[in-house]
Amino acid sequence: MANVKYYDVILRPVVTEKSMGEMASKKYTFFVHPEATKSQIAEAVEKMFEGAKVASVNTMNLDGKKKRRGMVVGQTAKQKKAIVTLTEDSKDIEVFAGL
Repeated sequence: MANVKYYDVILRPVVTEKSMGEMASKKYTFFVHPEATKSQIAEAVEKMFEGAKVASVNTMNLDGKKKRRGMVVGQTAKQKKAIVTLTEDSKDIEVFAGL
């Protein structure tokens, strides 16, 4: 993944009931760049959110879904999702504070 900066790695947070429930155990879910590695994701979280210390990163690749409109068949874009677990002594991520 050449020439991608840390602020290009994290695309947006995932806001679902399950991801909001995991925040109590300091697990935060993000959509990330499809070519980002676990170490790049950990570095991006620590640089973007002050006081956050990453314990582990779990990633998953999501294939695009097949969609059709009439006779035309297409496919949605594939995505990559990361679940970032913070250490016990790190600060919470402020993006999720008001949700």
